[in-house]
Amino acid sequence: MTKKLEKGSKKLLGAWAFYDWANSVYSLVIASAVFPIFYGALFREAQLEKIHVFGGDIARAPLISYVTALAFLVVSVISPLLSGVADYTGNKKIFLKFFCYLGAFSCIGLYWFSLEHIYFGLTCYFLALIGFWASLVFYNSYLPDIAYPEQQDSISAKGYSMGYIGSVVLLLLCLLMILKHEWFGFSGAGAPTKISFILTGIWWIGFSQYTFYYLPKGNTSHGKYHRNVLFNGFKELKKVWIRLGESPRLKRYLGAFFVYSMAVQTVMLAATYFGEEELEWGGADERTTGLILSILLIQIVAAFGAWITSLISRRMGNIKTLTGINILWALICVYAYFVKTPEQFYIAAAFVGLVMGGIQSLSRSTYSKFLPETEDTASFFSFYDVAEKIGIVIGMFLYGFIAQITGSMRNSVLFLGALFFVGIFLLLRVETVKKPQQ
Repeated sequence: MTKKLEKGSKKLLGAWAFYDWANSVYSLVIASAVFPIFYGALFREAQLEKIHVFGGDIARAPLISYVTALAFLVVSVISPLLSGVADYTGNKKIFLKFFCYLGAFSCIGLYWFSLEHIYFGLTCYFLALIGFWASLVFYNSYLPDIAYPEQQDSISAKGYSMGYIGSVVLLLLCLLMILKHEWFGFSGAGAPTKISFILTGIWWIGFSQYTFYYLPKGNTSHGKYHRNVLFNGFKELKKVWIRLGESPRLKRYLGAFFVYSMAVQTVMLAATYFGEEELEWGGADERTTGLILSILLIQIVAAFGAWITSLISRRMGNIKTLTGINILWALICVYAYFVKTPEQFYIAAAFVGLVMGGIQSLSRSTYSKFLPETEDTASFFSFYDVAEKIGIVIGMFLYGFIAQITGSMRNSVLFLGALFFVGIFLLLRVETVKKPQQ
């Protein structure tokens, strides 16, 4: 039996951060790089723009967007329920494990993704997304449990940095197999591309074991299990809403986070599709290589961005630092509107990476710092995650809708820039709230 580690210990903090190393391969290989390119290639090779599914003919981009939006809606609905149950039963780790394994095995299932078995493939994609994002609800909720306030900025940044670096390691291996498939005995890029999905699942499961070994189960159980425990999540959600009314700084910060996170997450989810459709790469191989290299650049720079943002926040404060990052995001969106060549896209990717790592890690630790004294941290973090997921659904829908009615995703990018300016205004309102007396 593992000896329980004390809060704030280096080993416990390291074990928690290591889950970022384990699970971030999903966000890079599946959500951002290999799978989007693989998905588009399936339709191009079949010379199809639409497929008959769910009782109608749906184009490839809207189809994957609908499945993505539906998965995020499911996560936003179940996360408050499950986090409330986790706090009530005092065992967050079992939920973290369940969704980790659900996501990882679903990634492995993507190996069999094909147009002939589209329902199975979409189901695996759907469950992988749910597994990844639902596990983050419980992973994030551990932060105030395992780290003291003065440790949270640095350990949150360390987690993101480890995730960026770890995912790059696997993506480089996948990229090598795909582009130099003959070195590995493959006749084409198709097989190594699908093997990338298997490697993602194995990586996620394997490296998460270190985190599971050292993390505690969770807070002490509130009582015995009974038939109404499933409804406890909704009660906890209501309590969080009431507590927000008593915490003006936290409530205003959540409003700002909802708006700017909507833009951030939409950029991250749509970047590959923007680069594929709006730029001229010259050919399929050039497109694949260019897009993956762009995403690699984002990940590498993001590791540095998370670290440098942590240093700046110590001097400037979290809210001022977040405001500055939002200004940079808005300027990047304006620049992206004029991007036409791969070289210009690489420049945009580098700046996206710089601010992406910083805004994610600092947003998480800032929310943790603003929380009132409570043991039900999972319920509060579910509120945080629900805001993020609903923002993604709205952001992705509006991004696609604007592109549809205007005929260009460039106009959608300008819309995202406007969201960042709104986020700046809302963040400035957080600073006007007096800090509570200690």
